[in-house]
Formats: sequence, C-alpha cells, structure tokens
Amino acid sequence: MRILLAEDEHALGTWLCKALEHAGIQVDWVDDGRLADRALQQSDHDALVLDLGLPGLDGHAVLQRLRARDQRLPALILTASDSVDERVRSLNAGADDFLAKPFALAELEARLHALVRRARGTEHPRLACGPLAYDAARRQFLLHGEPLPLSPREQAVLKVLVQRSGEPFSKQQILERVFSDEADVQPEAVEVIIHRLRKRLEGRGVGITTLRGLGYALEAA
Repeated sequence: MRILLAEDEHALGTWLCKALEHAGIQVDWVDDGRLADRALQQSDHDALVLDLGLPGLDGHAVLQRLRARDQRLPALILTASDSVDERVRSLNAGADDFLAKPFALAELEARLHALVRRARGTEHPRLACGPLAYDAARRQFLLHGEPLPLSPREQAVLKVLVQRSGEPFSKQQILERVFSDEADVQPEAVEVIIHRLRKRLEGRGVGITTLRGLGYALEAA
C-alpha cells in the first residue's frame, strides 16, 4: 500500500513515516496543503491521510479539490478536534473516515486497510490472487500454503501487484512504489524483476500478464 500523508507536525510526521513503513506501508509525506494538492494530481496512491490544520491550503480545501476532480481516493482525516460538527463537516466534504489525535498506530493501520479494501469493492482481509497469498504477520508470500522464496525487491514488486490483482501497473508506477528512494533506478530494472517473478510462478496457478500499453497485472491462471 502506498499512502500520501499530509501532516505539518514534523515530530508526528516523522514517527508515522517510520512506523507505517515498518508495517509495510509506503508513505509519501508532505507538510503543506499546496504540496498535498499537487501530489494528489501527479502521483498514484492507495489512500490519503489528511490533517485539517495544514498551512498553505487547509485540509478541507485539499479534500474539496480532490473530490471536485472526481478522484475517488479513500481519505482518512486526522485532526486534534473530536467535535461532532467537525466530523460531519469532514464526512460531508467527502472524507471516508475520521481519526482524532491522539490515536493508536494499530487503529490507524487497521482503518487504512479497511478503507482500501472497501475502495476495491471487497472486505476480504487478505492480499491474495489464486493460490498466492501474502502473510502480513510473517511478511512473506505463500504459494499453495508454502513459503515462496523471493529476494527483497522481488517481494516488493509482487506485493505491489497483488494489492490490485487483475489490474495493471505501469513500469513507472512500480518504480515509484518500490524504488522511491533510488532516483537512479531505470525502468529496465522492473523488467528484470518481472522476468524473475514469472519464472518463479510459472505453472503454479498464478502469473503476471503484460497488457500492452498499460503495464503488468497479476492474475490467477
């Protein structure tokens, strides 16, 4: 999962980035509403975690612009205010969920996963495609119930694909999600990893399909 975190409290933002990434959630963090609005237009994310008290452009304005563009990205509001009026205003503006500060990290993780599942039209808690499933507790893939040996990069790419099995990801989208901290990585690196994954999955009930002009999709055989 890749989320956009819009939060101007630097201590909280730093902690959330480290904690969520440790849990396997990729975080793009901005501390200004204008930067959040720009990132929402330019990058691909699975969910938005939005503080209402942002400088530059407040959270309500960011949310209104997001919905005005008909972007249906799940949005979870973080705020220090826990008033009913604030909740109603946020939900009416297009928010999908609301979490008041202070909050438990485990609850934020659970709410994010639930939001993304609902956005994809399923309440199924597992990341799976046919006989392939990701075991979040052990942080490894299982194929027909047995551990699938993968390199860290192979696992990272496969995890991107299984999050939206059946839907294509372009090379650029995979690069942004897997190699976000490595600016010198070329698209050819994605091709090499996809080739390796195909060999590991060949004849085992699940595979990676190339959709011309769209990218790669993980599909059950």
